[in-house]
Amino acid sequence: MMTSAGPASTRAKFNLLNLVQVPIFQQLQIEEALLRADTGNWCILNRDSPAAIVMGISGIQEKLIDVRFMQQHPVPVIRRFSGGGTVFIDQNTVFATFICNAADLQVACYPHHVHQWMANFYKKSFPQFEMHLRENDYVIGERKWGGNAQYLSKGRWLHHTSMLWDFDQKNMDYLLMPAKIPAYRQARVHRDFMCTLREHFSEASKVNIQIINQLKQQFEVDAMSLQNIKEIIERPHRKATVILN
Repeated sequence: MMTSAGPASTRAKFNLLNLVQVPIFQQLQIEEALLRADTGNWCILNRDSPAAIVMGISGIQEKLIDVRFMQQHPVPVIRRFSGGGTVFIDQNTVFATFICNAADLQVACYPHHVHQWMANFYKKSFPQFEMHLRENDYVIGERKWGGNAQYLSKGRWLHHTSMLWDFDQKNMDYLLMPAKIPAYRQARVHRDFMCTLREHFSEASKVNIQIINQLKQQFEVDAMSLQNIKEIIERPHRKATVILN
């Protein structure tokens, strides 16, 4: 029976792709290929990406992004293949994506089960601070440091986390207040709602290091490179990630 917490009973195998400065559009293309055209378990890490705005697959640009501010300070707008909200990302964002076979981890393809498993994994990865899952956000106290998006299919799931190592307050001006917000936000503006991991990590790269260390404690891990996955990316598969401007 599949559960929502704890490591797999046997050591499953993970492929690790640790990227630096890869644009988020390219990262999402890689994720979609590994999800749809491969059958392995993957952990994809990335940081130092160029600025962009990423929306969920059902996001409507005019309702989520300040058009006037975007015209004055243009950045790419991307619609990813998964659900979730809208996020401004830049070189201070750390990404962690898990693509997993439900049977290998004994974690069923249901949002709550995946969220709980990932929250437990991050708690073990980051023992220096007390974090928890709050209405699908990763928080310290009542402030959000990580948002996520998921894609669930029969027997296979993806969980993508955008972590704020730091953020520039002016970049929040790109984003409008969404119509649907978590109750715990209580209509707080971004600077009062968000927090960063910078006070816990002197460098963004150390976030990745702790995730990798925890991954190796729980699983058999094979390090991969972009060259290793070139053949997978070129396999025929559905492609839903697009750049809107």
